[in-house]
Amino acid sequence: MANLLTAVRLALSIPVTLGFAYSEFLSGWVVLLLILIACLTDFLDGKVARAKNTASARGQLFDHSTDFIFVTSGLAGCAFSGLINPYLPVLILIAFSQYVIDSYYLYKQKELRMSFLGRWNGILYFGPLLFLAFSAIKLGKDFEEFMGLAGSIFAWILTGSTLLSIIDRGLAPLRDSEKND
Repeated sequence: MANLLTAVRLALSIPVTLGFAYSEFLSGWVVLLLILIACLTDFLDGKVARAKNTASARGQLFDHSTDFIFVTSGLAGCAFSGLINPYLPVLILIAFSQYVIDSYYLYKQKELRMSFLGRWNGILYFGPLLFLAFSAIKLGKDFEEFMGLAGSIFAWILTGSTLLSIIDRGLAPLRDSEKND
């Protein structure tokens, strides 16, 4: 059941990306609804896995990979249409790759090794998508402009925090080796 919820979010990544990249593809209301469904499935999948005692490292990898695909592709659609800077999706790709590589290969763990900043970035990456979806629902020019600006600014803030997360994760092995000396 938990993996089904995660798979729903994965399937939603395509229409959400296309909805942002091509505004005529889906109405703003549909894009917003799809993002809200994705947020709900992200909230519930872990809870369901723990409640049914089916939580696993593979399930966590599926969940985090799906979150990565959903937000990165959605933000790439936003960047394609000029709604946000083009750097954020690229930095998320680098950060997620670093997360997986150092968890499994550098630290040789059997599950993902989260960092404080990386975890919060992962949650907050949904924010620009929500702001920009709200900006597309046609509730008045001032509302649209405010939400669009908020989404763009939030994307810039996340660009900075993602860069910091990449640097922090890159320095973590040095800190760890100092502790062991």
